[in-house]
Amino acid sequence: MEVFCYILGCEATNKALVIDPGGDEKRIMDTARNLGLTIESLVNTHGHPDHTCGNGKLADLTGAKIYMHALDDRFFNTAEGQSMARQMGFAISPPADVLVEDGDSISFGEKAITVLHTPGHSPGGICLYAEKNLFTGDTLFVGAVGRTDFPGGSLETLLGSIKEKILCLPDDTVIWPGHDYGGSPTSTVAHEKTHNPYIIDFHLA
Repeated sequence: MEVFCYILGCEATNKALVIDPGGDEKRIMDTARNLGLTIESLVNTHGHPDHTCGNGKLADLTGAKIYMHALDDRFFNTAEGQSMARQMGFAISPPADVLVEDGDSISFGEKAITVLHTPGHSPGGICLYAEKNLFTGDTLFVGAVGRTDFPGGSLETLLGSIKEKILCLPDDTVIWPGHDYGGSPTSTVAHEKTHNPYIIDFHLA
């Protein structure tokens, strides 16, 4: 499903976190090992199974803790939430070890990322911000936004999240989306303000 998984590492300590391990666990492990990194955290931008199906295996292999917003962790551990994974053929993620909220900081070595709660694609959707880099999950894509027809989705809420939490960031902030759906794998806040049809048509910027 062209899901992007990101590995963030601290050069001083070689400690790392993984954002949205959507399968390919061996590739993730091999990449971290080749970089000399030790994975300590698995951070999910939301609870949809295409972004969380690698949690269980990676947690078993590394002992890493799973991080998710409480709203998505609660829903995706219900029978209804787990049925989505089964229907799509994905492994079900274990419950999160650490529940995060807006403004929380997740450390990896001497580095850290900040949690921005951006509901709309899902109730507990989050973006992760560090040093003018924003990992947007399925909140904002290059030239598009996340779909809102899944349970708990809302276009109005999603657009509000984008306006209030993303477009206020510095224009040169790099956007790292959750899927490779755009014309390029990354973008910037400035580029999305002037080229993303959702932002333009709904006068968000």
